[in-house]
Amino acid sequence: MGQLLIGRLRDAMLGIGQDHDLRAHEQLPVELARVHVDFHTCNYASLAVRLPRLIRAGHLLGSDTEGDRLDLLGQSYLLATRMLVKLDEQQLGWMAADRARQVAEAGGHPLAVAEAARNLAVLARRAGWEEQALSIALNAADAPALRASRSGAAERGLLIQSAAYSAARGGDREGMRELTDEAAAIAAGLGGTTALRDHGGFSLATVQLHRISAEFSTGDPSAALDAARALPPQSLPSVERRARYYADVAAALAQRGRRDECVAALLAAEHQAPQETHSRPAVRSLISGLLMSGRATPELRALAARAGALP
Repeated sequence: MGQLLIGRLRDAMLGIGQDHDLRAHEQLPVELARVHVDFHTCNYASLAVRLPRLIRAGHLLGSDTEGDRLDLLGQSYLLATRMLVKLDEQQLGWMAADRARQVAEAGGHPLAVAEAARNLAVLARRAGWEEQALSIALNAADAPALRASRSGAAERGLLIQSAAYSAARGGDREGMRELTDEAAAIAAGLGGTTALRDHGGFSLATVQLHRISAEFSTGDPSAALDAARALPPQSLPSVERRARYYADVAAALAQRGRRDECVAALLAAEHQAPQETHSRPAVRSLISGLLMSGRATPELRALAARAGALP
């Protein structure tokens, strides 16, 4: 599924092929909403059809719909970037993120500009450029336009928690915890509800989810598991976020040598979102590592077969 989605996004972004089933202009917002639902429910089979179609539609809309065209393209490229990051497709991810940034700036959409910056920061971090990733996220969080609304405050929080993760990857545990606490304070100031669901959601629960990954990235799986125990997964705003929770817990358990609990966490992730669990290279690598490093139970081998992770 992952390679199919990558291939279709590549073709749409490069203008290869044609789509003879484009929706009428007035139906495109409905299609965009469906694409967001597909992402957050991890229905990647549907996403592989709808998202490339939307990218093509955005490029084909005429100048008489310029505002709608820019919004559609910007949102489509933001979502494409997140999906490509998830699938560890760096080259296309950079292209999608840069296009999202250009379109957002042309359309004058501050939240989209900030979200594009967050995606660029993630890509920089994935490339091993932790300091650049930290700077990109924190500079974007300082934009005056984000201080004028509740949504802007939530986007600042997303950027700051992304910066915290970059600090963790750079080995700065104290900086990571300081930035994570700052993001949590912003979330608390929003009244405890989830904001910016289309951007993955921002709330105290999502900050805590990032704390799990960040603690693990500093080399402290025990602290990551402590953070996980403080977060009921049902409090997270989407299937995609809950699957991420169980995958992160599984990685920490693997580092602690708790194989049976690790497999149970991976099975919980698969139960939440099978297409997510089977598609993400990081999860498949974890499954393969378990197979190679110790006893392979029937449950583990069956999971590896479903995920395409058998040696």
